[in-house]
Amino acid sequence: MKSKFKAMVLAVAITMFTAPAFAAEEVKIGVPSWTGAQAIANLLAAVVEMRIGGKAELVPGNNATIFQAMDQGKGDIDVHPDVWLPNQESFTKKYVDGAGTVTLSSNPYEGNQGFCVSKNFGEANSITDIADLGRPEVAALMDSDGNGRGEMWIGAPGWASANVNEVKVRDYGLLDFIEPIRAEESVKTARVKDSIAKDEGYAFYCYKPHAIWFMFDVKMLSEPPYDPEKYVMLQPSDSPDWYEQSMVASKDALKNVQIAWSNSLADRSPAIVEFFERFALTADDVSGFAFEVSGKGREARDVAVEWVNNNPDRVDAWLGL
Repeated sequence: MKSKFKAMVLAVAITMFTAPAFAAEEVKIGVPSWTGAQAIANLLAAVVEMRIGGKAELVPGNNATIFQAMDQGKGDIDVHPDVWLPNQESFTKKYVDGAGTVTLSSNPYEGNQGFCVSKNFGEANSITDIADLGRPEVAALMDSDGNGRGEMWIGAPGWASANVNEVKVRDYGLLDFIEPIRAEESVKTARVKDSIAKDEGYAFYCYKPHAIWFMFDVKMLSEPPYDPEKYVMLQPSDSPDWYEQSMVASKDALKNVQIAWSNSLADRSPAIVEFFERFALTADDVSGFAFEVSGKGREARDVAVEWVNNNPDRVDAWLGL
């Protein structure tokens, strides 16, 4: 009897030490500050956890830190959920085209960006074009601190688009009338709401997809049509003199927006990478996510889980099922 028991213990021990170990696939997803990116990051995480059975961690960061971490390939951050091109082209040229350490998905959605005012403010003051913000009487209506220039939100700190917009304000000849302001997007949203409630003037960088189109009655101003000869933009990562060396005097081209991931992830979590390769959203999808989060105040995680449960066919397609 004792010999049989010893044999059983020995067999279990051998199995424990010789059987292959199947660790759950893991991914760390970067989370930039804008709402659309936060929504997509949570959706990616929900699919990884709910359908792949892996582990997903959300890691806050700006464009530079996320791309640098993906380039290093150590697993500190593996994914950027919302890469806007050509806004972030300096990063993709460096890490996708140059170093070859990062991969871009091949299923982008379309983005558009410009400058907005509330519909009431625009109609009351005949504001239809970006040049109208340089009219002294319009700028005065947007001057809340009495410094002689109207404030305009151009983006959050760390956004490549904020750098573009800072150059645009200069090259559209607006600097004598408009003060470009950088602040977190939540500050902008609160200011838009307050300005509409108080019937005050305010202008701000806006883009589609975004919750703003569901939340408030706003309009995008016209700009000179996109002209590549008038759109030469360098980012701080390109040159310390990026502001002086850049020239942007036309509207941005329509954007391709997609996800990116570290090439090192394929060795560590191949099933997750296969999911990323098939992942695709529409601009309406992202606007809807953003509205649920920004407009209704819901947790991005809850919105993502609900979407995964309600759209099994689309998720199946992403997983190749």
